[in-house]
Amino acid sequence: MNVDDERQAIREELDSMRSRGSRRQELSLHACKRLFFDLGIRPSMAAVRDLTQTGSASDIPKDIDHFWERIRNVSRVKVGAGAIPKALEERAGELLGALFEEAVAHARTTLDAEREESRSQIAAAEQRAREAEIRRDASEDAIKRSEQRAEAAWERVRALEAELSTVTTHGTAHHEGLQTTVRRLEHENETLRQRLDTEQATNATLRDRIDALHVELRQSTEHYAQQIKDAVAEAERRVKPMLVELDSLRSMAATYQSGVRDASRKEFEFIQQLAAAKARGDRLDAQLREQSDEVDALTKELAALRGQQGIDPEIGSLLCSLVEGGRLSIDELRTIGTAADGHVRLPLRCPKCDEGEPELSQVDHRFELQCPECEHSSGLGDSRLEAVSRFLSSNSLSAQA
Repeated sequence: MNVDDERQAIREELDSMRSRGSRRQELSLHACKRLFFDLGIRPSMAAVRDLTQTGSASDIPKDIDHFWERIRNVSRVKVGAGAIPKALEERAGELLGALFEEAVAHARTTLDAEREESRSQIAAAEQRAREAEIRRDASEDAIKRSEQRAEAAWERVRALEAELSTVTTHGTAHHEGLQTTVRRLEHENETLRQRLDTEQATNATLRDRIDALHVELRQSTEHYAQQIKDAVAEAERRVKPMLVELDSLRSMAATYQSGVRDASRKEFEFIQQLAAAKARGDRLDAQLREQSDEVDALTKELAALRGQQGIDPEIGSLLCSLVEGGRLSIDELRTIGTAADGHVRLPLRCPKCDEGEPELSQVDHRFELQCPECEHSSGLGDSRLEAVSRFLSSNSLSAQA
């Protein structure tokens, strides 16, 4: 039963006494006895007034003084018989009673202080355990994000493999290189997956370690709490050998402090393990980003290959040089069509004003090259090659205009 329940029981007893016609002094004495002997609290005017709900500011102190007078009378003991004077005998009894009261008060004060210190240490240990759980949750979230990024990278690899299957029909020369790259990516992805499985196993081990630490901390807390309860009960039951009992309590407090230090050391080791796991997760994240950059570069390479459509680069360069020299007619350009558009290099400067940078636009599958400075235009052509040829020649739409 805790202190609040004890106080409620005392109030019920006082109500019962009040209904039987007990006077204020009897109620105050009963409240003082229950506070001092059952709860170990020194009677005060506020405490007695809170329980009895009766008595003035001058009456209650008188009742408390009467209670202490009765205690002193009861504490007077006879130390012997014979030639000892009666006054000396009474004074010796009073001295023994006072020593007894002081010993009890000192023991209760020391016990309360050690109990409060133990509770504060237990609360601090629980707070550290909660912080460790928060850090563990953050580590698990980082692992989940790493798994999601790895899955996204795998999806990109699968999409890339599908595109590779269509590109093989347009160029056998690049097929072997792409296959090698895909195999390398698959090998690296498998390596990353194995590393991810290793990290997951490590994290599972860390979670088991955390659970073990929590169980050990809870068992230690319950053990020491039970020891403290046993010590309190023993101190209340055995008052006379108080010095021996105090030494025992100090020894138990030292044992508890040693256990708390061990728990703190284990918690520090667990935090170090969590930091190492986080560092491994960061390294995995960096590797995933490098993998993503390689996949993006390969995607750009695939787009360039798709634009070249299987034409030899030397042939494409030759066609571009013929166009720049103006040696291909409009019919020849229309015959070539868009087959060489992947090799077309746009002119860096406008041939009319030498200042503007030509811009290529596409409207309804037709191409137009225009200078934003002088509005020199090639007009709409069926291919990029034709648009560049007309832009570089003097027969452009702007010249005709």
